[in-house]
Amino acid sequence: MTRIKKVLKGLTFKSLALALLTTSLLSACGFQLRGDYLLDDDLQSLYVTSSDVHGELTRLVKLSLTNNQVNVLKHSKTGIPELRIVSDKLDRRTLSLFSNGQVAEYELIYAVHYQVRFPEQDARDFRFELYRDYQDDPNLALAKSRELSLLLSEMRTSAADKILRDLSRIQRN
Repeated sequence: MTRIKKVLKGLTFKSLALALLTTSLLSACGFQLRGDYLLDDDLQSLYVTSSDVHGELTRLVKLSLTNNQVNVLKHSKTGIPELRIVSDKLDRRTLSLFSNGQVAEYELIYAVHYQVRFPEQDARDFRFELYRDYQDDPNLALAKSRELSLLLSEMRTSAADKILRDLSRIQRN
């Protein structure tokens, strides 16, 4: 019986040492789980506004903030920072054509402009663009319409993640 206890004790120590070593190596290389952002203490309560209050990007940003334990206020309060989504716009550019002159491939460009304003400070402007290629086939219009819808949804989700990553780097001056 004592031999079994020694083996179990040895395994427990080895397992603990291995777990500790793995954890320290992962933290040393900068590994971090995605989707969990550490925001500055000043951004733990935030008022979110948008030119499109019921827009998909606004909804996704509010949801991401809430999932990261940020108190998203419904009404503006004195002393609370404001995140304003000024615009989100989708453009497309032709990349290639079929031999008959119809468009074969587009590049989708999703441009986002937003501002972060701390009380008694000027607003900080942020802009970025996301790009995706989209192949268009007029013979598969229904399937391509669904694919385009999924691409747009993915781009909006990526944009909301980008906004949170940017917010995690902001510190009040």
